Amino acid sequence: MKTEEMEPEDKTLYKYKGLYFITGFSSPENLDSLDSFEIRDDDTFIITYPKSGTIWTQNIVSLILYEGHRDGTENISLIDRAPWLEYNIFHVDLPSRPSPRVICSHLPYYLVPKGLRNKRAKIICVLRNPKDVLVSNYHFHKVSVKIETPKDFDIFFEKFLAGKVFCSLWLDHIEGWYAHKGDFNILFLSYEEMKKDLRRSVLKICNFLGKKLSGKEVDDVVDKATFDNMKADSRANYTFMPPDMLDFSKGNFLRKGTVGDWKNHMTVAQSERFDRMFKERMEKLPFRFCWDFQEDPEPISSSGEENNV
Repeated sequence: MKTEEMEPEDKTLYKYKGLYFITGFSSPENLDSLDSFEIRDDDTFIITYPKSGTIWTQNIVSLILYEGHRDGTENISLIDRAPWLEYNIFHVDLPSRPSPRVICSHLPYYLVPKGLRNKRAKIICVLRNPKDVLVSNYHFHKVSVKIETPKDFDIFFEKFLAGKVFCSLWLDHIEGWYAHKGDFNILFLSYEEMKKDLRRSVLKICNFLGKKLSGKEVDDVVDKATFDNMKADSRANYTFMPPDMLDFSKGNFLRKGTVGDWKNHMTVAQSERFDRMFKERMEKLPFRFCWDFQEDPEPISSSGEENNV
């Protein structure tokens, strides 16, 4: 598909310092102010490219850190429990929030607050194989009221590969965070290793956060963080979002939560083209992405190097 066939540009997006944002979700003025956002030593940031396990990680971290979330005595939605840094539509006053704060972001490394580089606050960066990211984003665009609905999968496929989507090119996001990992106190996790062994991933997050839980508490976290239980949990399934944000008549925000769904959408030619465009740059990264569960997902360490522990 020729580039001009994808024009005109998506008017629901705007570009700020090289990155596409959703119009109305944030503003250049708000994004400018984030550079000086005050970071606390006990802050935990969840960083993802869209549709890479953000809500899942929000829920896991909330269940680990907040007993009321874990035992069900507090009815606080995830978007309030772990609010967004760059979006000003939810009217959350982050500076006045009590510690410990959990803050979510889709930002690349170069747009996060400078204070994160003191390495005291923690960052959990979750990665997902990009073919499943593409498919999940395609379905999210159909549910989201604020983003342009793609005419069909083929057109969205081209836009994703060209980086003409919310948060721009997936590979730029991953490469940037890995290349600058030494500037931050960061734990890399893969969506696929979380799917394969959720308990191990929960323990890894607990260790990174310095949070000691009993065996029963870990069991509770694992149970409540399964996809089926999250989908039924009104705090976690985003059904609390207003209709001018998400149109649930067109699908669920939590859709499948599987590995390898890209095979149900991409043609062989599209998969091969995807590989040709991304393969060379992806091979320079230490992350070994799992494309379906016939493969064995490799755990990755906090430094991003392969970890066969």
